[in-house]
Amino acid sequence: MPLILSVMPASAQAATIQMEILNKNLDHPWAIAFIGKGQMLVTERPGRLRLIQPNGSMGAPVAGLPKVDAKGQGGLLDLITDSHFVENKTLYFCYAEPAANGDGNSTALASARLSDDGKKLEQVKVLFSQKPKVASNLHFGCRLVESSDGTLFMTLGERFIRKEDAQKLDNHLGKVIRINKDGAIPADNPFVHTKGALPEIWSYGHRNMQGAVLGPDGRLWTHEHGPQGGDEVNKPEAGKNYGWPVITFGENYGGGKIGDGITAKAGTEQPLHQWTPSIAPSGLAFLRSDRYGKAWQGSMFVGSLKFRYLDRLEWRDGKVVREEKLLEDLQQRVRDVREGPDGLLYLLTDENPGYLIRLRPE
Repeated sequence: MPLILSVMPASAQAATIQMEILNKNLDHPWAIAFIGKGQMLVTERPGRLRLIQPNGSMGAPVAGLPKVDAKGQGGLLDLITDSHFVENKTLYFCYAEPAANGDGNSTALASARLSDDGKKLEQVKVLFSQKPKVASNLHFGCRLVESSDGTLFMTLGERFIRKEDAQKLDNHLGKVIRINKDGAIPADNPFVHTKGALPEIWSYGHRNMQGAVLGPDGRLWTHEHGPQGGDEVNKPEAGKNYGWPVITFGENYGGGKIGDGITAKAGTEQPLHQWTPSIAPSGLAFLRSDRYGKAWQGSMFVGSLKFRYLDRLEWRDGKVVREEKLLEDLQQRVRDVREGPDGLLYLLTDENPGYLIRLRPE
């Protein structure tokens, strides 16, 4: 049976909620996808995909995944269902893909069909593979969003040791890319006709984006890890430069400026919001339902890996007007947060054992 814990509100704006632990036997879970009838798919970073029943139970891992390079921050990462999943059973997932010669890795995106019995993946197809492969176990990015026009957005980290490449258009490091569901390049991508630029690129100058979602405005929202300070929320637009590592509100680990130590420069975009000190954000959801009351409806929810809480942000006119820390007693790194089809929030904690949690209004 799920374990239910009451959580008292931290302020007058907070809802009183119950934290229902549906499963506490996951190994570094990374992403949740809802597939109907109360069932969920959860990725585990070491390279396993789990089908979880409404009561929280799970069986053997789903078979059929491609080879996953599970090292450091890499492994099996984000997962979403196709907007027509009920009819086509199609999934999209991203993962750390090893180089064929064993020298390095990069972030890849694949599609697959979930078998009717939910036990294996069929028709697995790699749609995109980040270039170049890099000998790094850091900064894979790897969040996926299906846009309202049916194209796929994917966030890509700059692999930490290659931060300068985030400013160059001849590689995929530190970029948001946009492709069609068959892997083809949309004709209206911003750099399709730019000589020397990779046509998949949507925006550039990013560091390590581990949150992405379509907002209530129908646009792509992301957040990304800064270095020591300067985690950001952005709305990446076609062809725009988000500055890393030329501008940042953070500094080098242990201190010291990055580049010229500036926070703004012509030709680069400013974040909509930034956290200093860093909270190490992961997972991103806008709550559309009123299940927790009107005060929470429309809020943004972000997991904190560093401080182990759930962050709630209220926005007005493009700015954060209230921020609230929730579940501060959880003591688990919050990796993912999503709104389920029931209008409730679901969390994953990046631990071993890691938890799948449902937040219930009391």
